[in-house]
Amino acid sequence: MSVDLATVKRVAHLARIALSEEEAQRMCGELNVILDLGEQLDEVDVTGVEAMTSVMPMTLYMREDVVSDGDRQADIIANAPLSEENFFLVPKVVE
Repeated sequence: MSVDLATVKRVAHLARIALSEEEAQRMCGELNVILDLGEQLDEVDVTGVEAMTSVMPMTLYMREDVVSDGDRQADIIANAPLSEENFFLVPKVVE
């Protein structure tokens, strides 16, 4: 699999990344190297190798599921710079 210049430009456009022609050419080469490395990994024989989530054996700490004190809306909302009817008021970020 390889990436052409048109694909790089399309992905950059979708990601809202401004690339010059020179940067797009360089990115095309870099992405193709990455994809080639992925194809090399596909050739490795991994039959009999168990999947693992970490290189170190470990067990997760499991805490007991206990009910803690809740009903603290007043204490929490006291930290808000602005609030209304137990809701945080924040500035509008989307127009």
